[in-house]
Amino acid sequence: MTDSLLVDRTDAVVTLTLNRPDAMNALDVDLKVALRDTLATLETDRSCRAIVLAGAGRGFCVGQDLREHAELLESGHTDLDTVRAHYNPIAQRLASMPKPVVAAVRGMAAGAGASLSLLADFRIGGPSTGFLMAFANVGLAGDSGISWSLPRIVGHARAIELLLLAERVKAERAYEIGLLTRLLDDDDQVLPVAQELAARLAAGPTVAYGAIKRELSIGDAGTLSDALAAEAQAQAICGGTDDHKAAVASFLAKQKPVFEGH
Repeated sequence: MTDSLLVDRTDAVVTLTLNRPDAMNALDVDLKVALRDTLATLETDRSCRAIVLAGAGRGFCVGQDLREHAELLESGHTDLDTVRAHYNPIAQRLASMPKPVVAAVRGMAAGAGASLSLLADFRIGGPSTGFLMAFANVGLAGDSGISWSLPRIVGHARAIELLLLAERVKAERAYEIGLLTRLLDDDDQVLPVAQELAARLAAGPTVAYGAIKRELSIGDAGTLSDALAAEAQAQAICGGTDDHKAAVASFLAKQKPVFEGH
């Protein structure tokens, strides 16, 4: 495993830390491959019941490593095949991850870094947190799922504003418009609070959480019939889990349920 991605396990929570602090955790090929492949492994890892995505140092992630990108452009590589090879699989894994994902967004989240944070289920930030949909500033369209996630969070009109004007959104404004789920007073608490939330989620009915995420991905864009069909399928799956049976028994016994994730 590369040093550019740190993987830490605490009980059922896995923290993935983008570890290129000198480059504000810019995404080079090495880091993109590591993140893509690690997410693929965690997707089916039953011992992992929640994921925290964080950045080392003073920034979350400023997106594509433009120094590496400039070298590719100079060599004639202008098709940006990294979108299909790296960014798309990473975005797909994050969005469809069948367990909760919490982003600890300390410092700047720009470009693809912003995109990836917006695919998390929860985003925790502090005073230094900022978002910058920086793509247009370098003559590019959005990628890493931002055309899907951003309008779902802030609405179409504001997504147009954020992407075309490409101006920094400071922490308080980010919280107001929904880019942050929670805004803390202390940057040093961003990661611990994110991990605490992930631990709480990891102790919950994670099969149901995954089903709820799938329902919302269909219900947000589909018809009522699509949503009802997805809900029926999800309930058929969840209704057969040990977690559901144990939770009903606990309710009747007036006890707090213990969820095992199956």
